[in-house]
Amino acid sequence: MMPDLGKYAVEVLSAYAVTIALMLALLLLSLRQSAKTRSALREVEAARQAKATAKGKADG
Repeated sequence: MMPDLGKYAVEVLSAYAVTIALMLALLLLSLRQSAKTRSALREVEAARQAKATAKGKADG
């Protein structure tokens, strides 16, 4: 069920392929950056919680 793309079929299909490849690359990079950011946030939150716990013990 391929539409008739005429004499520009190669160019059109190449454009689609490049677009799909770039979108997949952006998706993968975004997911990787999201995982790194989530991990860094967990570390910051854990350090903050440890600091608050240590301060609570020192005050108590």
